[in-house]
Amino acid sequence: MRSFLEELRKRNKSLYWFGWYNLVLGLVCLVLMQFDSQQVLGINRWIKPIKFFLSVWIMVWSMGWILSYLDNKRRVRRISWLIIITMFIENFLITMQSARGVSSHFNVTDSFNGMVFSTMGIAILIFTFTAIYAEVLFFRQQKFSIQPAYLWGIRLGLLFFIIFSLEAGFMLSRMSHTVGGPDGGAGLPLINWSTEHGDLRIAHFLGIHSLQILPLAGNYLFRKSSTLILFSAVYFLLVTTILILALRGLPLGQFN
Repeated sequence: MRSFLEELRKRNKSLYWFGWYNLVLGLVCLVLMQFDSQQVLGINRWIKPIKFFLSVWIMVWSMGWILSYLDNKRRVRRISWLIIITMFIENFLITMQSARGVSSHFNVTDSFNGMVFSTMGIAILIFTFTAIYAEVLFFRQQKFSIQPAYLWGIRLGLLFFIIFSLEAGFMLSRMSHTVGGPDGGAGLPLINWSTEHGDLRIAHFLGIHSLQILPLAGNYLFRKSSTLILFSAVYFLLVTTILILALRGLPLGQFN
């Protein structure tokens, strides 16, 4: 673990420290949850910041690792700082709304909450374009120092990450992530995926974590690019099927 952290720090110091920032604040929110019982949408108000801080922690360390394979370091620095700025804004606003005891997403109950939600949307839009820019660079660069299967794991992992990040736009158009019922209610512990209705967050979660799953598969499990691409196609179809079933209003555990 120490060698991984040392290598990550060498590869991208800014994303390395930003990852620590998110991990520490996620743990702080976890502690706060033990002493605060106030709820938002039926769950402890600190659960949402915990999920987002930990998710961003994993994402920025992943990006810090894979971006080092790009030759244009000036562009890498630009991408890194856009990630930091947009994710700082996103998580700050989510935490602020949780501290106020109100929901952050889809909350347009008054002008202030609407402004907060709009600002979050702008930050995510900029972040998405930043990820697309990084994806373009991975396809445009001709030479890499890593094995082809690993490279395709990065390319496809980042591509699926972008595609399922865009699913958030679909949730925005519906102003809800639950299909067949209101947001909130019975759900799995901590992650709170609905056990009563379809939940679009499941496919969103599995899709964005392609950013870790496919590069790891390409680096450690598969020697051939063709095998990695086949594995990626199966994974994409699986997540897409979960999305379609959720759109039908089927809760987790009743996909039949």
